[in-house]
Formats: sequence, structure tokens, C-alpha cells
Amino acid sequence: MQKPIYLDCHATTPVDERVLEAMLPYFREAFGNPASVGHLYGWETESAVKLAREAIANSINATPEEIVFTSGATEANNLAIKGIAEAYHQSGRHIITLQTEHSAVLDPCVYLQSLGFEVTYLPVQKDGLVNLEALEKALREDTILVSIMTANNEIGVIQPIQAIGQICRDHQVLFHTDAAQAIGKIPLDVESMHIDLMSLTAHKIYGAKGIGALYVRRRNPRVNLAPQLHGGGQERGRRSGTLYTPQIVGFAKALEIAIANQATEQQAALQLREQLWQRLQELDQVILNGHSTQRLAGNLNVSFPNIKGNALMLALNPVVAVSSGSACSSAKTAPSHVLTALGLSPELAYASVRFGIGRFNTIEQIKTVADHVIASVRSLKSKTQQG
Repeated sequence: MQKPIYLDCHATTPVDERVLEAMLPYFREAFGNPASVGHLYGWETESAVKLAREAIANSINATPEEIVFTSGATEANNLAIKGIAEAYHQSGRHIITLQTEHSAVLDPCVYLQSLGFEVTYLPVQKDGLVNLEALEKALREDTILVSIMTANNEIGVIQPIQAIGQICRDHQVLFHTDAAQAIGKIPLDVESMHIDLMSLTAHKIYGAKGIGALYVRRRNPRVNLAPQLHGGGQERGRRSGTLYTPQIVGFAKALEIAIANQATEQQAALQLREQLWQRLQELDQVILNGHSTQRLAGNLNVSFPNIKGNALMLALNPVVAVSSGSACSSAKTAPSHVLTALGLSPELAYASVRFGIGRFNTIEQIKTVADHVIASVRSLKSKTQQG
């Protein structure tokens, strides 16, 4: 059976062959525990982890000591938000985030509310961007953390991170950003952007699933963090657990490839996205969700009015693999919280498609997908009118 064309790169990406090649020796030949410092097997994996940590730190203008390896961005977000809440609760119990954040940020915030913390969920503008004046007004004397993602996983909107970081710095409030979708795709600099904590993951940039990292600032200011996993004391006591050397090496390799080819790769994705968007506008009614230009190059999120969402996904499935929202919440029956925050009705949110264009997509695939989407939407509308 021929598989559909894959346009769901915001959900995950295939492991790049070069990444897999870098990982393979650490499954069999160099399989030691990096914490086993008494023999060669431990030394070689300890060295590999050290080099990978340095590479990841350099990519965001951090120091190696500021990188904490996790199982992914979800754990990194939980460690950042709950770790800060526990470490700074005597200074304040107020946190600010956006209504359009990933559930890995929103759910920890809801959990903290059950413990007596206050959380302000700021709305976004119709284009998905935060209102900076509203953010600054929401800050209070007891605000300890602002958590706003760099690039949205559904609509691809890139927030003004540097301006947000400056506001937080001016008010001496810690700033965390979930950069899972942004790492490797846009330049990130924790110093110039005034970022205090940043969540990362490998599987959005052709690395393996199951590995991520949290950047934790060590100076100006030094960020305290209460660990959420206790055990062997790895990662300077901030995240216990045996380090997964193959995944860590692969993460660094994936990031190296992404950054080395960032300009050309993102330009190629942008051209494919614009080609797809231009074709989709042949339909009578199609709505672009999120800011038209301040978004990830490979992201296109569109709504098709007067179409039933489940019928649309069934019609598209044989030819193209896409999502109607976040892959992490696809089992939920509620409409996308991101799209409803933009002002879309539940019906329109259900009839929305997220196209995630990636490294291995081609113009021929985009043409095939555009033809199929247009034909499917027209067919469904015709059946609705006949019914």
C-alpha cells in the first residue's frame, strides 16, 4: 500500500540518515553509562555527551552547564514551570502564559492552580500574536514567571520573543519559552532575547523521539530550579536518570545539520508553503489562520468554511497525512483551543487543516496535495448543497 504524502512535520519528523549514522555506534560499541567514570566504556560515552552538550549550548549562545537533558519538550516544560513554582513560591505565586500555549504548558499551570498559584492566561490578537502592552499590564509584584512559546505548534506564529524577554527583564520576572517548534528553524540567542529558561526537543528537527533539553540560565540572573525527578543526581541534580547517549548524540547532530542549512532549508519550505497557499486560494472560501508572514516557513494552517471537519480529514487521508490541530491532543473531541482563541467558531476550527512542510517534501508533492485538497473540498461542498 502506498503511504500518503507526509505534511505533518510539526507533529514529528523522520530521523535523518546522517543523524541515525551518528547514533548507531552508541547502541552497540560505545554503550557505556556516562556516569560510569571508572572505566573506558563510561569515559567514551561521557565524552560524547560532553561534546553534544557543548554543541547544543553553542547553538543558542548558552554554556554547556546550562543545558539539562530531558525526555523531550513536555518534560522540559514541566520541569521549568513546576520547578520555578516550587523554587520561588515564597517570592510570589503568580504566573503568566498565553491561551494558545501547548498543553504541556497549560496543564502544569492548571495543576499549579490546584496548589494555590494564580495563573493569568492572556488572550492573543486575531493574528495569534500577544499584545505586548497587555502582557506588561498583567505583570504584578508577585509574578514569578512568564511562559510564552517561541513558535506555535498549530498556527506557526512566531512571537516577539526578544521584546517579551526585555519586558520580563525590566520587571525582574523570569521568562520561559517553549522553543520546540522553533529550534533549528529560526535563530535563537538566549542572551540577546533575555531568555531564562527554554525548552527544546529533537524530533521536530529530524532527530529521535525521547530526547529534549531545558536551558536554565546560570548568571544575570542565576535561575534556581527545584528538580521534579529525584534519584542518581544526574544533570547537576536537576534531572536524575541515566543519560540516553545515542539520543543525545543524535540531538546534537540533528541541530548541527539544521543550523548549517537553516537559510536554504527554510527558504525552500517557504517557497513550497507559498505555492500551496496560492493554489488553495483557487477555492471560493479558504481562511488563513495566524499571522501571514510572522510564522514558521513550513507552516500553513487554513480553515474551510461550510465543511465538516471529520469528513474533510477522511477525504484527505488517502493522499496526504496532515493534522487538524496538535498531534498531542488529537484524541480530544474538543475543537482546537488555539484556533478558538483566534476567534474561530468550533465548526470552523474543526474544519481546519495544519500543513507542516519539511526537509524532504518536493514541489511535485505539493502540487499533488493541492489538487487533492481542492477536489476534496469542492466535492464535499457539492454533497452538502445537494443534501
